[in-house]
Amino acid sequence: MDDQVVAAMSRWPDVPAVFGWLSLNRQGQWRIHPQGNGGSAGSHGEAVLAEGEAITNPQILQFINRNYCGDMQGRWYFQNGPQRVFVRLDSAPYILRTIGAGPCLQTHNDLPVRDIHGWWVDDEGRLYASTEHGPGLIAGRDTVGVFEALRTADGQALLDVLDPAPPKQPVMLAPLYAGSQARTAPMHFCPAAQIPQQMGFTRFPAPDADGAPP
Repeated sequence: MDDQVVAAMSRWPDVPAVFGWLSLNRQGQWRIHPQGNGGSAGSHGEAVLAEGEAITNPQILQFINRNYCGDMQGRWYFQNGPQRVFVRLDSAPYILRTIGAGPCLQTHNDLPVRDIHGWWVDDEGRLYASTEHGPGLIAGRDTVGVFEALRTADGQALLDVLDPAPPKQPVMLAPLYAGSQARTAPMHFCPAAQIPQQMGFTRFPAPDADGAPP
């Protein structure tokens, strides 16, 4: 987090947080909601998610990326000076992309992933990883490549294990790539609707029930 942001938080500790103004889509793109209507799924579910407007200014994007984190309730936010701007997550707190050979993973805000604690596959075929930074969705364009790279702890290709159907119990996977924090990690299978609960994050953050600042 930027030093000036930390200083602003100390100087003005009680600035109310805001909700519904910022979202992160499945492509790892930050989107702003000028009407403040980006905070929930509405009464008819995801089909009515407000799309918002893409943020394209490089300096603003870099500022958001550097000052993005989560709280103890699994809500994720951008610390804008003394104010927390909570983020609607269209899929997960991080979008993970492959870079270089290996493959190696990097978050949408350019953090290298060195430690994977667990993997999840939902019933829509999406692949998620629990990393040292937090939960992330493997970007759609990289999903097949990561699936192909995954091996069980005894060296069997994961895709062979999933054919013809996913096993009911977690599968222990070998490290995705060599590194100082490389470790075996379980692969879990669950419905898409249960991913946030299983991985410990909130897609649609809301104010505390007592109205107090988070």
